[in-house]
Amino acid sequence: MANLFDTHTHMDSPKFDSDRAEAIARAREAGVELMVNIGFNRETIPTTIALAEQYDFIYAAVGWHPVDSIEMQPGDLEWIEQLCAHPKVVAIGEIGLDYHWDTSPKEVQHRVFREQIRLARKVRKPIVIHNRDAHEDIVKILKEENASEVGGVMHCFSGSWETAKKCLDMNFYISFGGPVTFKNARVPKEVLERVPLDRLLIETDSPYLAPHPFRGKRNETAFVSYVADTAAEITGKSKDEIAKITMENGKKCFGIV
Repeated sequence: MANLFDTHTHMDSPKFDSDRAEAIARAREAGVELMVNIGFNRETIPTTIALAEQYDFIYAAVGWHPVDSIEMQPGDLEWIEQLCAHPKVVAIGEIGLDYHWDTSPKEVQHRVFREQIRLARKVRKPIVIHNRDAHEDIVKILKEENASEVGGVMHCFSGSWETAKKCLDMNFYISFGGPVTFKNARVPKEVLERVPLDRLLIETDSPYLAPHPFRGKRNETAFVSYVADTAAEITGKSKDEIAKITMENGKKCFGIV
């Protein structure tokens, strides 16, 4: 069975309140060896830490999501910095820009994004990037803030190859989730085919963005297996090879020994 690494999941989500332990068990049965659970605001950071402390194969990323950036208080950045000393915290994220949901003004999103990149450079942690409809500004800010010093993950990548190349040049891994399995996902499939294998990651973003054939339903970490299948098909590798490659890449990115 392939040993898989789901590099981006939200198993602490309330959508798993009725069957979280069972969903985690299903992931293990599907071959998932490691997960990074993402805490992205005041509510989910503590539940993410708790989950990472409960399971030895679950690691944590903590940060402030752009959609929630309007709610970030002055002490929250210091809180994230303190949590970066936790042995299970492997990244700052998810952070970035979201121009789809009009919940936080762009100038607030930009400030919070920049502050967290600077923090990541200070504590020497990689960053997990959320990018929705903001490709140009994401690349611009990453360059201006010297994010290449720490690198990280372009989470659930949906941009063009041109954008991916710019991110690769700044020391980022390109991660693909459920949408790359969709039949009409021409651009993501083309980008995945061109990403160097040593910069490829896979993820679920569960409970969101379930892959085919579960599109529109609740996603879960076990379904990263379907993303691995698609990546294998696109690259001409076996599923076991994709699992090994993305496992090694994920461990290297997040500093997991």
